[in-house]
Amino acid sequence: MIINLKGRIDSSNAAETESKIKEQIGDFTGEITLDATDLEYISSAGLRVILRLKKANASTKLVNCNSEVYEIFDMTGFTEMMNISKAYRKLSVEGCEVIGEGANGIVYRTDPDTIVKVYKNPDSLDEIHNERELARKAFVMGIPTAIPYDVVQVGDLYGSVFELLNAMSFGKLINEGVSVDSLARQSVEILKTMHSTMLKDGELPSKRQEAIGWAEYDVEHLPSQIATKLVDLMTAIPETNNMLHGDFHIKNIMQQNGENLLIDMDTLSMGHPVFEFAAIFAAYIGFGCVDSENCAKFLGITTVQCREFWVSTLKYYFVGKDEEYINNIQKMAEIICYARILRRTLKRFNGENEGQKAVIDFCKNYLVENIPDTQKLYF
Repeated sequence: MIINLKGRIDSSNAAETESKIKEQIGDFTGEITLDATDLEYISSAGLRVILRLKKANASTKLVNCNSEVYEIFDMTGFTEMMNISKAYRKLSVEGCEVIGEGANGIVYRTDPDTIVKVYKNPDSLDEIHNERELARKAFVMGIPTAIPYDVVQVGDLYGSVFELLNAMSFGKLINEGVSVDSLARQSVEILKTMHSTMLKDGELPSKRQEAIGWAEYDVEHLPSQIATKLVDLMTAIPETNNMLHGDFHIKNIMQQNGENLLIDMDTLSMGHPVFEFAAIFAAYIGFGCVDSENCAKFLGITTVQCREFWVSTLKYYFVGKDEEYINNIQKMAEIICYARILRRTLKRFNGENEGQKAVIDFCKNYLVENIPDTQKLYF
């Protein structure tokens, strides 16, 4: 049942309002939504009406509160007792520049100072608030990240708004002539800062547990010995507390007035850095295992530049290590990457077309050929 609240609810009309609400509810016992779109003000007398209604109908919630009304509920502790949500500012992205797109959302520049990430899932509010909390956590811990300051409604979807004054992604900088080598070196500085940030047990999702899940999903699609060893290799990776971004590539690094900032923090997790390198390899090379142009199209640079960024990332992260050591890191990243892509393609697409079948076959063949000689997947 939806009940619309209007105007002001204060001592002059609280009793009358409560009477009307009770009359509308009658014998109804289901979920009650109080729509506060047209509610301008509520006093302590009005709050007591809401409190009694909540006690009588535990599922009662409030939606579409304006900022002033929401602040009253928040200051008085009501937001901790019941589900209360704000009305979201409406925003159009028609004609706006698309500066990035991922699995979860599309990032638009709405003006020189502002970008908005519009989530593809229409029920994304929990996801948006979770990403904001993750971004705040990373920022407090010293990770250079942009923090969303507002949530907006874009048609039937929702988005997070970031202030990024004249910021440009690393992808765009490459297209404007900045060298891949220079940007790779800068990205590694952020990566090392992130990986040196140690979290408490359970503070973020475990990437190791997620990766074991990939391997277990792949089991029935691989020869038994290969499948068993893949699960064992994933399980043997130490459970460490390093902070990981999880989707670290040139579209998620923005440069603003000489300062580099991370965006898209919804994949933040914790675990061994080898999982980060598997994700980085996937972005620059792995997702192009069948069609080498896939990564280039996604990142907006050439295939040669994709490979160069990956190679330079390894070079600067593992500075001083010999070629054999770095090649071993790449091999570990490849195995984890292709186990993930195999699971992803099977689960999302089930090999419905020739391109997907080719990806599945590539990943299976790669794992069958390379797992027997692999001793471990961590460094």
